[in-house]
Amino acid sequence: MGKGQKLIIDTSLRAASYLRSDIIPREVSKAATAMLSSVPSKVVTLPDLPYDYNALEPVISAETMTLHHTKHHNTYVTNFNIALEKLDKAVTEGDTSGIIALEGPLKFNGGGHLNHSLFWNNLCAKGSSELKDGPLKTLVEDCFGDVATMKQNLSSMTVAVQGSGWGWLGFDDKSGRIECVTRSNQDPLEATTGFVPLLGIDVWEHAYYVDYRNVRPDYVNAIWDVIDWEVVEQRLVGAQNKLEES
Repeated sequence: MGKGQKLIIDTSLRAASYLRSDIIPREVSKAATAMLSSVPSKVVTLPDLPYDYNALEPVISAETMTLHHTKHHNTYVTNFNIALEKLDKAVTEGDTSGIIALEGPLKFNGGGHLNHSLFWNNLCAKGSSELKDGPLKTLVEDCFGDVATMKQNLSSMTVAVQGSGWGWLGFDDKSGRIECVTRSNQDPLEATTGFVPLLGIDVWEHAYYVDYRNVRPDYVNAIWDVIDWEVVEQRLVGAQNKLEES
């Protein structure tokens, strides 16, 4: 723990649970308790990449990966920790307005951290990207007809995202099917749609501008060469197993 960093401690949860109704509305207290229960009990940290910065070349350059990971993702981590500390203070003090005001920063920066953490791990070196026969390929073919159609659908939707955002392949645990979904800005897929994220494509310009300038379609078409299908399949199987156990 670095000097001056503060842990988000359990006292805030107790405060949210037991604050008197004349200090903070019951609904806000319950929401704050749920929010704090879902986040780590200490500051989040920038995760290491599972490969070197140059591992995805020529699809994504080492320069892009270095900037994207150490600058952009790290900024989300820093700002998420700041928002968590402010939330801890606001709940402890019964500051209703302060709690509500933090919804945006928590969603944006927490989503940015979550989305990027998923993104890094669904990428791999070009020579290692292969969708083999298995539960993922079978379900993709059941839902889309074939893998090529799934790629075409997700690519076209992702390219069409207005401004900044993400394209996702998500598992719908209600239907048991895979769907192509897009989210704006850093809105996290599962928290905003209920779909379990299997594969994410970042289409913020900082993800591709160094290598592709503003030609987003070229970037999206190329990224299929560095998808780690083993990780995507593991996420699917994990979601299916969780559904069976519930």
